[in-house]
Amino acid sequence: MKPPARPNVRSVDVALNDSLLTALTAVVGSDRLLTAADDLIPYSFDGTAAIRVRPGAVVFPLTTDEVAACVRAAAEAGVPIVTRGSGTGLSGGSVAAPEALVLCLARMNRILEVDAENLTMRAQAGAVTMKIDEAAARHGLLYPPDPGSMRISTIGGNVAENSGGLRGLKYGVTRDYVMALEVVLADGRITRFGSACVKDVAGYSLKDLFVGSEGTLGIITEVLIKLVPKPAARRTMLALFDTMESAASAVSAIIAAKIIPCTLEFLDRTTASCVEDYAKVGLPTDCEAVLLMETDGHPAAVADEAERMAAIAAAQGAREVRTAKDDAEATNLASARRNAFSALARRRPTTILEDVTVPRNRLAEMVTFIAETAARHHLQVGTFGHMGDGNLHPTFLTDERDEAEMARVHHALDEIVTKTLEVGGTITGEHGVGLAKKPWLRQQMGDHSYELMREVKRALDPKGLLNPGKIFD
Repeated sequence: MKPPARPNVRSVDVALNDSLLTALTAVVGSDRLLTAADDLIPYSFDGTAAIRVRPGAVVFPLTTDEVAACVRAAAEAGVPIVTRGSGTGLSGGSVAAPEALVLCLARMNRILEVDAENLTMRAQAGAVTMKIDEAAARHGLLYPPDPGSMRISTIGGNVAENSGGLRGLKYGVTRDYVMALEVVLADGRITRFGSACVKDVAGYSLKDLFVGSEGTLGIITEVLIKLVPKPAARRTMLALFDTMESAASAVSAIIAAKIIPCTLEFLDRTTASCVEDYAKVGLPTDCEAVLLMETDGHPAAVADEAERMAAIAAAQGAREVRTAKDDAEATNLASARRNAFSALARRRPTTILEDVTVPRNRLAEMVTFIAETAARHHLQVGTFGHMGDGNLHPTFLTDERDEAEMARVHHALDEIVTKTLEVGGTITGEHGVGLAKKPWLRQQMGDHSYELMREVKRALDPKGLLNPGKIFD
């Protein structure tokens, strides 16, 4: 079967009509509106490889009212709208559409309130994720979701993509921390969903409809998120394995022992070698799997869980288990996983970071299948990810200028996604559907569920102006 093709690389030059530009200038002024072709280039792509479309214009609102006014002007002109934060997405979700107006919310970056009594924070959509976590830490609190791009990604983008992160096994994903949203609809109406109450079942849970909607249903402008007390202690360990099966067995045994670590991540041999070459953190390059294990909480519980996890890893065949001596070494060990994408990206001109999730008991099988598929198609692939929750990131090291090699990448990816679905997995665990994964969405959802999603899209965006071409054609 011929695999679905990755969206074509393209660049479109478009000039929006003068009346719309005049209306936008009246809202934000000429200094926050970009129309020159060269100025638009940085807004024609996101973190997804090999997908580029130049927008018609980019506007930088500072308030929800300005967003609503821009949306009304674009809707009246029938111009597509693509919302964007820092542009770190990995499924093409914030790539512009031809003739589109890009609403960049990066300047709406204020943290509006930290309510330490109620354990909440209110922030504009453009607030950087790490800044949110740092603001919480000043009050002895923690914002748990920690996507790999948290140093530059924005909270609005995290909500729109329902981002995960290294701490997802214990703490969950972005959806688990969203209490309320402010959203601008396709016609410019400003709506608010959810509340600051821990328990609130009034009406449909519409905020959950917008979490993970990838900008196709509305534009998220403000969020109210839940915080948790910062753990009093933490311990970080690395376990080294000679087989991926042993590492996967260790993960299963840890969970079976009723231990839920804060972090349970892995790197395969290719990735570990790249990370060591890049970051010099002391990783061995001759083992098949490196497992990063981290526990946090009460000091006594942390000590007990760390001891038990080390014993379980050893019983499952770990060659060595290293424990960080202090916070500095713990940060150094954790950087081995956080630097994985950057390290792999140094090998070839194009790095395609993919995202599939399978049941935990199929992890070893899936990692082996990915390696076999890469070899069969003569491709370089490094695999790492969140072993504790079954989320894998097979990363293709390639060159988008080589058409023959890119064709092999398409075929290999189709085989990997198809295998993922065969074992009961999902086509994306945290990156979203966007442009990159939409060819497989119907295959996972089935016809009726897929069409129901399209009906929701039509109900909220009848003209199809919000992030067109994403998730659906």
